[in-house]
Amino acid sequence: MKTFKVKYEDITNYNNIYAAHIDAMKGKSERNEIMRFTLDLDRNLNALYKDLKEGKYKTSGYRLIYIHVPKKRLIMALQYRDRVLQWAVYRVLNPLYEKSYIKDSYGCRKEKGREKAALRLQYWLRQTDRKPAQYYYLKLDISKFFYRVDHEILINILRRRIKDEKLIWLLKKIINSDKRPFGLPLGADPSEIDPCEMLFDKGMPIGNLTSQMFANIYMNELDQYIKHDLRLKYAERYIDDVIILHDNKAELWEIKAKIELFLHENLKLNLNNKTVIRPTTSKIDFVGYVVTKDEIRLRSASVKRMWARIKYISKAYERGEMTKKKVNATMQSYFGLVKYCTNKGLREKIIDSFSMHCTDAARAKALESQ
Repeated sequence: MKTFKVKYEDITNYNNIYAAHIDAMKGKSERNEIMRFTLDLDRNLNALYKDLKEGKYKTSGYRLIYIHVPKKRLIMALQYRDRVLQWAVYRVLNPLYEKSYIKDSYGCRKEKGREKAALRLQYWLRQTDRKPAQYYYLKLDISKFFYRVDHEILINILRRRIKDEKLIWLLKKIINSDKRPFGLPLGADPSEIDPCEMLFDKGMPIGNLTSQMFANIYMNELDQYIKHDLRLKYAERYIDDVIILHDNKAELWEIKAKIELFLHENLKLNLNNKTVIRPTTSKIDFVGYVVTKDEIRLRSASVKRMWARIKYISKAYERGEMTKKKVNATMQSYFGLVKYCTNKGLREKIIDSFSMHCTDAARAKALESQ
């Protein structure tokens, strides 16, 4: 396995830390925490640089935030100083690891969002539909993935390519928090467990930039096994969801058993009870879309959440609690979400909802983006 010629100093030099600050504040410069940090920017960045140079860096405490979209999740928010450090790590390491990923790995990657994952699946459905055999799909979902990542295994995976022990020390500081546990006991649910019962040797905080990178590094082990050991052509992964197409239903059950064993023995992960094997002529619920060879439709639950969010931000804008810039950014994200959807009139409805509370110029911009 090719190792990376990357050093601790590549991440912790002042120029990279400053560039990381610029990345971390993009689109968020009006937040109070960031404005306070930038008021004394030189002192704050130099303090971070000094701690890293002297090997004294410690991750600050996390704030616990529960969100309920689409289900209850525990988000752990870092202080801005630590987010700058994570951007510094990400800027250097992520481009190196990107080169090792398979083409059909999606999620938390540039130009590899869930829309592209749905399009790739549809492309394969059209390909297999032209073949004489009946194809089936196997859908796998890993149980509580972010809460179950094993720290020791993750660090050992990182050690294969990173040989600088100082850099490994820094990555351990991010992965192993001595103040806040991230892991769930097997079978536990984040919506029910008391945070004090969580595990220190497992899990990654949902919301951290490095958690997204570590997730792909961790799951690349499974990607390589599926593509190179099992030699499966029609297989893709979106974070912790896996879809495999095959023309033999019995073999798909064998493939499922092999993957389950690999996950358990190599990554200490488990599949949940959402595993299904069905004909590819069925509608496939994947990454928030319902996909067939002819259509990509936004799942009805996702549409309901979108309308609820649009209603909320419209009222917030009317009350003066949200800027037009923020409203427009939210709407643009929805335009991207539905760009490839075949839900009739969905784009037009979003534009109409957007234009009710914005100027003609903003509406023209929204129309232009379509």
